[in-house]
Amino acid sequence: MDDSVLHHGAILPPGDAVLLTRAALAPSRPSTLHGQDFHELLWVQNGILRHHLPAAREDLPEGTLVFLRPGDRHALQGRGEGTLVVSVTLHPDLVTAMGARHPRLNGHLFWSAAPLPVKIARDTRQMADLNQGALRLERGARDALGAEAFLLPLCAALIEDAVALPAGAPSWLAAACAAAADPRVFREGAAGFARAAGRAHPHVSRTLRRFLDQSPSDYVNARRMAFAARRLAGSTDSLAEIAADCGIPNLSHFHKLFREHHGTTPQKYRRAHQADVVQPA
Repeated sequence: MDDSVLHHGAILPPGDAVLLTRAALAPSRPSTLHGQDFHELLWVQNGILRHHLPAAREDLPEGTLVFLRPGDRHALQGRGEGTLVVSVTLHPDLVTAMGARHPRLNGHLFWSAAPLPVKIARDTRQMADLNQGALRLERGARDALGAEAFLLPLCAALIEDAVALPAGAPSWLAAACAAAADPRVFREGAAGFARAAGRAHPHVSRTLRRFLDQSPSDYVNARRMAFAARRLAGSTDSLAEIAADCGIPNLSHFHKLFREHHGTTPQKYRRAHQADVVQPA
């Protein structure tokens, strides 16, 4: 594929810092890769996206976010019918200024120095929150304030969930750790983690032990219990439903793991995090 370059000046009207668009993608293979001089957040709303990169291509399922930076080259293709993506074009000065004001962003998302764009999977509830934010962005001002009102909460939440890997950790391990936040991965336990890594299970185990001093089961169970805690605090779903969504249908085992990770029972955790609002007398 040859490559061309898209320019933010041709996409963003004067004075605008952000533009959100939606596109249904055809299944035909794109003829070219393109570069760009702006930052772009895109996510797979429906179906499967085939993402073409300079040295590879990958199929991204619904709920995958991709953080593209100036200089990244890529092309998009629907995988079958019904592929819908949402794209948020961001003025490069906006993202640069955010990084300068918030040093914690360094090394993450748009501010990553990784050779490939950062990909992150979100579950159904997280995607619902993202889409609500997208609607507010569409209906509001397209200036820097409107753009940051959408982007900063999302970035803060994603960085909070991020796992810091020591220098020298392979990129496939970072990708597997990011993928393990997705219920579709952690429901399968250690096997799902190894599949996301694209490596043999023994090799994955040795590498994870070397860099994080954890087994794949330990790592996946931590992601499961973080997910369970969010569900307990933010929903009225039953423990059986939450445990099943974690991939742990045995409630006794679920209780044991939750107590190990959070120091309390699921019921006590829910009561503590869904306490009644205190009103003045």
